[in-house]
Amino acid sequence: MVVAGSSTSWLLNGERAVVLLFVSAILYSATSSSVVSISIVYESLSFLIITVFALFVEISVESSHLHFNTRPGASSGILLGAVTLPGLAVSKLIQLSRAFLANEVGIEDVEYVRFQYWATSTSCLCVLVFLSFICRHQSDKTKPASFYSGWNMKLSISSIALFTTMCYLSFSAKSSSGPYIVFTLLWIVCHGLAAVKFIQHVLHTFPACVSFGEALLVTAGFVVYFGDMFAFTIAKISKYLVSYGLTAVSYGAERSEISIIIQGMLLGLLLSPLLFKFILQRWEVYSNSENSEVIGHHERGRSVIFYGSLAFILLAIVPLWMQFVQNFSVHPFLWVLEFVFSEPHKRLSLCVYWVAVICASVLRFYNISKNSKIERILLRKYYHLVAVLMFVPALIFQPAFLNLAFGAALGVFLVLEIIRVWRIRPLGPIVHQFMNAFTDHRDSDHLIVSHFSLLLGCALPIWMSSGFNDRPLAPFAGILSLGIGDTMASMVGYKYGVLRWSKTGKKTVEGTAAGITSVLAACSALLPLLAATGNMFTQHWLSLLLAVTVSGLLEAYTAQLDNAFIPLVFYSLLCL
Repeated sequence: MVVAGSSTSWLLNGERAVVLLFVSAILYSATSSSVVSISIVYESLSFLIITVFALFVEISVESSHLHFNTRPGASSGILLGAVTLPGLAVSKLIQLSRAFLANEVGIEDVEYVRFQYWATSTSCLCVLVFLSFICRHQSDKTKPASFYSGWNMKLSISSIALFTTMCYLSFSAKSSSGPYIVFTLLWIVCHGLAAVKFIQHVLHTFPACVSFGEALLVTAGFVVYFGDMFAFTIAKISKYLVSYGLTAVSYGAERSEISIIIQGMLLGLLLSPLLFKFILQRWEVYSNSENSEVIGHHERGRSVIFYGSLAFILLAIVPLWMQFVQNFSVHPFLWVLEFVFSEPHKRLSLCVYWVAVICASVLRFYNISKNSKIERILLRKYYHLVAVLMFVPALIFQPAFLNLAFGAALGVFLVLEIIRVWRIRPLGPIVHQFMNAFTDHRDSDHLIVSHFSLLLGCALPIWMSSGFNDRPLAPFAGILSLGIGDTMASMVGYKYGVLRWSKTGKKTVEGTAAGITSVLAACSALLPLLAATGNMFTQHWLSLLLAVTVSGLLEAYTAQLDNAFIPLVFYSLLCL
C-alpha cells in the first residue's frame, strides 16, 4: 500500500499536471464550434495521442536507467518537450482558422501551418518511439521487467497506427490526388527519421548539457525549420523546370526578405563548423609536429582557416541561396544596409540605445559577478529586465527592424559560441573566460545555452506573429514571461519566499504569485499603449488569465530550461 501511494504521488507530479492543463486548454479551444467548421479534428486527435504516448514514455524512461548522459538535476521532461511545439502549431491553426472564417487569410496559409503541425508532431512521435524502443530493450536486459514494459510494444504500435490514420485522413480530406498524399506522407516521415538521428547526435555530442525534453524541443524545432527551408527551395526549383514538362510544386506562402536572410544565415553558421572541420583535417596532415614554433604556426593556421571558411559561407554560398529563392535586387547584405538606412533616425537611434544599454549592463553585472556572493541564477535575472528595456520600445515602434536585429544577435551568439567551443584564437579563450562569469548549473564547458534560450525566448513569439495576428499581446509573450514574470518570481521568491511548492525544489508560492501578478499588471499597462499606437486587436481576458497562470505554474514546477519552454507555452495560450 505504501508503494502504491508513493507511485501515485510520483505519477501526478506538478510539471505533468501543468502540461496536461496546457494540452486540455488547447484541445478545448480546438473543438469549439467556431473552429470545427474549418475542421482540425484530426490534428486535435493526433495531438491527444502524442500526449498520452509521451506521458507513458516519460514514466517508462524515468523508471529505467538509459545509457544517455543527460543534464544532471533535471527530470526527463519528455512530456513537456513532446507537446510544446505540436501544441503551438495547433494554437496557430486555431488562430488562422478564425482569420479564415473572417476572410482575413487564404486557405494556403491554413494549409501551410497544418503541414507544419504534421511535420512537427511526426518528429516528436518518432523520437518517442525511439525512446520507447530503448526502454523496452533496456528492460529485456535487466530482469525482472518493469510494470510498463509489458505494454510498451502494444502502446507504441497503437500510437503509430492511430497517428498515421489521423495524418492520412487529414490530407485525404483536403486533396483527392493519391500521388500528392503519398509524397506528402513520405516527406513528413523523413522529418521523423531525421529527428531521431539528430537527437542521437545531440545527446552524444553534448553530454550532460540537455535533458531529453530540451533535446526533443531543439531537435523538432531544427528539423522542421530547416526542412521547411529545403521544401521551399525545392518548390522554387520546380518553377524553373516547368518548361521540361514537370509540374510546379506549391509550398507555403510568400516569405519576407528578413525571414529569408535569417533562415539562410542560420543555416550557413551551422554548416560552417563542418566545412572548417573538413579543411582542418587535411591541414593537420601537413602540420603534425611537437616543435613549439610549428604549433604556434598551426594555431594561427586554424584561425585563418576558420575565419576564411566562415566568410566564404556567409558572403558567397548563403547569398546565392537567398538570391535564388527571393530574387533580391541587390546583394542580401546590401539589402540589409538599405533597410537600416531607409529610416536612419529611428533605426540608428535604436541601435545606439541598444549598444548603450548592453555596454552599461554587461560591464556592471560582469564586475558584480566576479566580486559579489549573490547567486548567479538570481544575478542573471537582471539581464531579463534589460531585455524588457531593450525590446519593448522596439517591438511597439519598429517591429520589422527588431525581427532583423534578433536574427543578427542570434548570428553573433552562434559565431561566438563556435569560437569558444573550438578555442579559435585570439577570441576563443577571451570569450570562454567571459562567458564563465554568467554560467550556472544548467550550462557546461561543452555548451553554454542560457543566453541562446533568453534571446530565442524573446524572439520566437515576435517572429511567429509577423504574419496574421489578432492577439495584441502574443508578440510580447517572451518579453513578458521571461523579462517580467520569471524575474519577479525569482527575486520575490529569493527574498520573501517561505512556502515551497515541493520539498526538494526551491520555487515558492510567493514567488509564483508575484510573477503572475506582475505579468497581469504589465499586460494591463500594455493594452492601452498598443491601442494608442493605432493597433486594433481583441484580447479575451479569460484566455489571458489562463495563459499567465499556466506559464507561471510551469515556471514553478518545471526543472527544464524554462527560458525555452515558458514563452512558447505562454504564446500558444495567448493565441487561443
